Amino acid sequence: MKNNIEEIDKLIKETLSQEEAKFYDNLDEQGVIGMIFGLFKGKNKWLLILMNLVTVVFFILFIYCTVQFFNTDITNELIKWGLGALVFLIGVSMLKVFAWMQMDKNAILREMKRLELQVSSLAGKMSD
Repeated sequence: MKNNIEEIDKLIKETLSQEEAKFYDNLDEQGVIGMIFGLFKGKNKWLLILMNLVTVVFFILFIYCTVQFFNTDITNELIKWGLGALVFLIGVSMLKVFAWMQMDKNAILREMKRLELQVSSLAGKMSD
């Protein structure tokens, strides 16, 4: 299967102009590190920077609540600190889920651009 995909990519690159081929190469599949750094590009980079700062703050507050939970013997305080730790842990989890969804969205958009490029290339070949 991998050879099939490589052959198709080779055929596509042969039909593209040099500029289109360079653009096609930039749309190649990224690794996890590339996808993480890709979050901080584009229109929403300020939002993701803010969300990461909030995630760090929530994580610090989670640690603080957890330490306070283990340092008290009063039942009401145990409930309060445990509930606080749970709320902050859920907050961290939800912010991370949003970031992973953004990474998935970027991967899907990259694939759609590859398809658009391939369709436009084939349409150009058919009109010639």
